[in-house]
Amino acid sequence: MKKVFIITGEYSGDIHAGRVAEILKKQMPDVVIEGIGGENLKKFASKIFCDHSKMSGFGFSLKMAFEHLALEKRVSDYILNVYKPDLVLLVDYGTFNLRVAKRLKGSGIKVFHYIPPQVWASRKWRIKGIKKYVDEVLCIFPFEVEMYRDYGINVHYCGHPLVKQLPEKACRAEFFAKHGLDVNRPLVSIFPGSRPLELKFLARTFINSAKKLQKLHPEIQFCISHAPNLSDNIFDKYIKDTDFKVIKGENQALLSVSDSLILASGTVALEAALYQVPMIIGYRGPRILYLAYLLLRCINKVSLPNIITGMDIVPELIQAKFNVDNICYETEKFLYDKKYREDTIVKLGSVREKLSDMYSAQEVANEIQKALV
Repeated sequence: MKKVFIITGEYSGDIHAGRVAEILKKQMPDVVIEGIGGENLKKFASKIFCDHSKMSGFGFSLKMAFEHLALEKRVSDYILNVYKPDLVLLVDYGTFNLRVAKRLKGSGIKVFHYIPPQVWASRKWRIKGIKKYVDEVLCIFPFEVEMYRDYGINVHYCGHPLVKQLPEKACRAEFFAKHGLDVNRPLVSIFPGSRPLELKFLARTFINSAKKLQKLHPEIQFCISHAPNLSDNIFDKYIKDTDFKVIKGENQALLSVSDSLILASGTVALEAALYQVPMIIGYRGPRILYLAYLLLRCINKVSLPNIITGMDIVPELIQAKFNVDNICYETEKFLYDKKYREDTIVKLGSVREKLSDMYSAQEVANEIQKALV
């Protein structure tokens, strides 16, 4: 009987982990899976050490940092002294997962990292830790393979999980009817982020931009996406003085039927690109963290569509550029400049062309099975 422990840190990682676990159980029915995860991993795991919400809730306070370190020690001790798996699969969530990998070094337990830290974007020195503590990297971008091989790291390209896992576009007419929207009017959707800190720094500017746009163009409809991992108490305090429609738990359908998007930076931008929906990326954070980012970054782009294609397809409104006037200007161009809109949609189509059509979760499960046999 083989045993696997899977560690995820947030909602998106839990989705990917759940798919890997599902396939692995089909290929190896006797494999025992435990881990840190959410509802998706729970379906296929014999035991959940703790829910990943205890990790994604961590912020920047000293108290939370100590709680994070304490959890890291507890899960490492459990893996080493109690569960003793044959293999640990780390899914995304690089800082925490690499520290766990370091604790497992020398134990004889194989450590694989699926969706490794984006060392090509910032803090490239982290690749040294990956080389020391990770037995195999399961990467999702084709340009990562050569980089890891150059460092002598065992790497397997799995393809990006979104390519196969992203649902087809929703039916616009059905979605609009379900949510009381007018199919003859343009829809702009706002995705203010899935973390409390993102809401704190982004939500108000996003909503004020929508209010200004609605005054200038009454025909525009607005929806706000409520990330499913955020409680109503956290989310509602940022939108309590607006009457825009809020849609929870239908992120991808909402993305696919929108005419334009206002997004926080993250995986949602790649999802939007695969649906070929024009978007604006807005981001602002604490000044000290932004200054640190400027010192540590390796590339000048922040959105995945721009990084993957090497083009400036998506407007990136970061820090000082993140304001109501800029958001309104870029949104108006997407909605009312026909040639600009069509050119953007064509360029977004090149994102899918750059990514493989491999079934990422299947590739990961295959690599795990090979390592366990």
